[in-house]
Amino acid sequence: MNSPSNNKNISELRLPSGTLRILQITDTHLYADPQGQLLGINTLDSFQCVIEQIRQNNWPVDIVLVTGDLVHDASPTGYQQLSDLLDNFELPVYCLPGNHDVPEIMHEHLKSEFVSCPQTIDLQGWRLILLNSVKPNSEGGHLADDELQGLQQALANNDKHTLISLHHQPVPVGSTWIDSMTLDNADKMFEIVDQAPQVRGILWGHVHQQFDQMRGQVHLMASPSTCVQFAPESSDFSVDKQAPGFRLLALTPDGQVRSQVIRTAAIPLGLDLASSGY
Repeated sequence: MNSPSNNKNISELRLPSGTLRILQITDTHLYADPQGQLLGINTLDSFQCVIEQIRQNNWPVDIVLVTGDLVHDASPTGYQQLSDLLDNFELPVYCLPGNHDVPEIMHEHLKSEFVSCPQTIDLQGWRLILLNSVKPNSEGGHLADDELQGLQQALANNDKHTLISLHHQPVPVGSTWIDSMTLDNADKMFEIVDQAPQVRGILWGHVHQQFDQMRGQVHLMASPSTCVQFAPESSDFSVDKQAPGFRLLALTPDGQVRSQVIRTAAIPLGLDLASSGY
């Protein structure tokens, strides 16, 4: 389900002056314990491998978006550890929560010189809107009334090209088990988005796999986790053999969204490919 803009090496594109360059990281699943494991792999080690791949890629980035499931045990120590790692980018880093996060704890500990959790950011002719889709005590997502109202207000007072980010997928990605944990009121979100032609992209995490599709003129994008990957188009829970990764996005002044997913060279050691869930 790749859109044409996602098929070319982004570093080879001739990007106009004023392009906003974004690194998306998602589903880090860190723990308070640096030895914490998810499905057999150390998620901190895996994330550090992804960070090294980002540095080797050497594509100039303006900001970093981190799109949920940041700390698997939602611990203050885990968030502080993550904040320290993100500070090392020495770039603005904007975070939103996923279903494994506790937003109140996350917001308390992800605030530093570089790291924060805003709702809107205006940069280089673009508006970025970060939504909280966490539904308490649920793996699936929901946009509360105040989130929907905030989205509507952010679009009503804005004629800038816009990228919306959240954790849960607002459309099915083709895997039955993970699609039982979608955004449960995506129709309300799209009612608002469909009245806002300046929206150029919607970006999310949660599904631990790449997804690229067009919905009219809006790019729909999901990205690999920095740790475990889920097999695409799977009826039941299934771990994928693909390596961890991240997404690069180029948002051009004329409203185009160009992006590319990049993965590390190998899957993490110890990954339990036979797991039936977590």
